[in-house]
Amino acid sequence: MKNANALESEVLESSVVREVQNIIDLYRLPIYRTNTGAVKVEKRLVRFGKTGTGDFTGWCPNSGRHVEIECKRPVGGVLSEAQRRRLDAINKAGGVGIVVMSGADCLAQLKEAGVIR
Repeated sequence: MKNANALESEVLESSVVREVQNIIDLYRLPIYRTNTGAVKVEKRLVRFGKTGTGDFTGWCPNSGRHVEIECKRPVGGVLSEAQRRRLDAINKAGGVGIVVMSGADCLAQLKEAGVIR
């Protein structure tokens, strides 16, 4: 039988994203999945999204505050400097910028921030 730390180390970021999406859907929040990256189209590299943008972006239905959620795996998930700067700026401006490592973590932080009542 594996211990809890070994199980946590096997959790992928995609699993955390799915858990967070389930919370958003359950509470019918106006928060949507966002992607950033690049794709090669013929001979061109096409970039989309802004570096540092969270995995989910939206607003608080109670207050209209901007909400951004960055998902990370519980073991080995590293926040980039661009992500940290963006979340700090959102929080400084009165929004809600959070880093979560599970659906339960997301739910707790959204409740604490007043996004979910």
